[in-house]
Amino acid sequence: MPRYVALLKGINVGGKNIIKMADLKQLLAGMGFADIHTYIQSGNILFDSGKEEENLQIALEKGIQERFGFRVPVIIRTANELKHIVNQCPFTSEEIGKAESHTEVEVFYLVLFGKPLSKEEMTLLSSVESGNETYKISDRNMYMLLNDSIRNSKLAASLQKIKTPSTVRNWKTICTLLTLIERD
Repeated sequence: MPRYVALLKGINVGGKNIIKMADLKQLLAGMGFADIHTYIQSGNILFDSGKEEENLQIALEKGIQERFGFRVPVIIRTANELKHIVNQCPFTSEEIGKAESHTEVEVFYLVLFGKPLSKEEMTLLSSVESGNETYKISDRNMYMLLNDSIRNSKLAASLQKIKTPSTVRNWKTICTLLTLIERD
């Protein structure tokens, strides 16, 4: 059975869209998913399922809305896709280290989109890129390297204008999810 990671957008942030991970695991188990693990409280779920990605995404969004009373975008990646994402990182360790040396906060993020961006969305992103923020898009993922907090990032703020569903995770979380998948 294929191994997946589901990444929920905007849960347990600022006291809104609260979902306990135990309740989320229970929901997935009730939906027939197997070997379910969660990582931190921000909605990172590892599980096995015989369903295809699109069906999983629809089922999870519907299940969460029915059980918890609010809609949450869900982004799905297979274990192999996550491994590919990490192995194909377009930034060198030197580039990442240089960005990290300027600040105490996280500076390297992955934006995971539900589908590839449209030409208009790509144009929007390219219009806000600056010398201290850069990104690389590969398929349905955007690697984002900042030199300051994501809260001060014009590039990150521009994601609010993108209609394609997405969620953002820092690179350490992505690498930890891969480690957890490979350990299973």
